[in-house]
Amino acid sequence: MGITILFGTFILCLIIGVPVAICLGISSVAYLVLHADMPLVVFPQKIFAGVDSFVLLCIPGFILAGSLMNGGGITDRIIRFASAGVGWIRGGLGLTNVAGSMLFAGISGTAVAEAASIGAVMIPGMKKEGYPVSFAAAITAAASTVGPIIPPSVPMIIVGALSGISVGRMFMAGAIPGILLGIGMMIVCYFLSVKNNYPRHPWKGWNELWHSFLGAFWALMLTALIIGGLLSGVVTPTETAVLASVYAFVVGVFIYKGITLRDVPKIMIDSAITSAALLALVGIANVFGWIMASEEIPQTIAKTMLAMTTNKYVIILLINILLLIVGMFMETIAALIILFPTLLAVATGVGIDPIHFATFAVLNLMIGLTTPPVGVCLFVCANIAKTPLSSVIKSIFPFLVGNIIVLFLVSFIPQLSLWLPNLLFGVGK
Repeated sequence: MGITILFGTFILCLIIGVPVAICLGISSVAYLVLHADMPLVVFPQKIFAGVDSFVLLCIPGFILAGSLMNGGGITDRIIRFASAGVGWIRGGLGLTNVAGSMLFAGISGTAVAEAASIGAVMIPGMKKEGYPVSFAAAITAAASTVGPIIPPSVPMIIVGALSGISVGRMFMAGAIPGILLGIGMMIVCYFLSVKNNYPRHPWKGWNELWHSFLGAFWALMLTALIIGGLLSGVVTPTETAVLASVYAFVVGVFIYKGITLRDVPKIMIDSAITSAALLALVGIANVFGWIMASEEIPQTIAKTMLAMTTNKYVIILLINILLLIVGMFMETIAALIILFPTLLAVATGVGIDPIHFATFAVLNLMIGLTTPPVGVCLFVCANIAKTPLSSVIKSIFPFLVGNIIVLFLVSFIPQLSLWLPNLLFGVGK
């Protein structure tokens, strides 16, 4: 009865278009009132318990740093640098879109911010150059999923808070898979561009490449600051986020001069609202996850999977299938909080390294951001392009196939995610 109330209410809210965080909250309250007969004071208590983690303080810092850099005109500089590097190839603006997202990933850490920032510049630009608007929106949505894989990454921070895995190791574990994801999308874009004879720009010369690099230098150095801070061990991930925000403020106001001191309060307020919404989702999802645990749903899932097989590779396949389906219907952070601890226990039970599992689990759910019906990045890019969602879904299919191929490479070749953190931090440390 309790499970029926919980999931029935959740599915009903999803069907009528209620945001995922509110769906989780309503279904949790319905369970507490109609089945558990518990005082509603449990609800805020569990929300607080969900966000009461020092690691989660990274999130507001990295969001603020990304907002300051983007407000300082960083998007245009990164796109200019990417265009100078790959814009001369057939389908150059599409390749620039992906390359720009890979460079921007080291600043934003969130897919939606990346889709909105890059999309606002690239989608109108690609449309003006003669690319189909659905293709422009699709490649922007697909490329935005690189953001939460290449460090810094908000989902990786959540994973660290849930599991106790070092956030620094998680950041490094996502670097190579993120680059592979970007390269895979570039390959798909190139073949589609050759097939459809999409335009390309003439080579602008080494001089333009150098000057565009200098223009983007201070923005790219933010990534170096974040990674350098984590690798040095001098600062914690949370302190690194604060340093990144200070650096972004100095660059945006005094070097790029894209923002003024008057702009900073609004940027800080917008970043605070974004952070609050994200942390509210974390807290409410924790309530939902606690109810699931009390109903022993995670234990049932784990027992069922292990009863089917104890073969590590079959378990990896089953987890991927499950997360691909979940990602189609549930927001990434909520899915991580609800399912990650359970699936981590299953994975480690058959000998899968926790960091390896966490990497392909996050990558899996990132792909969900571009799959209907709840693909948030699809909605963002379709809205920017002012084109029907159905046409974007059709155009994104080849990119989804390429992303899933990369997902399975990362899933079945552990060293793609383990080599870099083991090299930089040592094995098993």
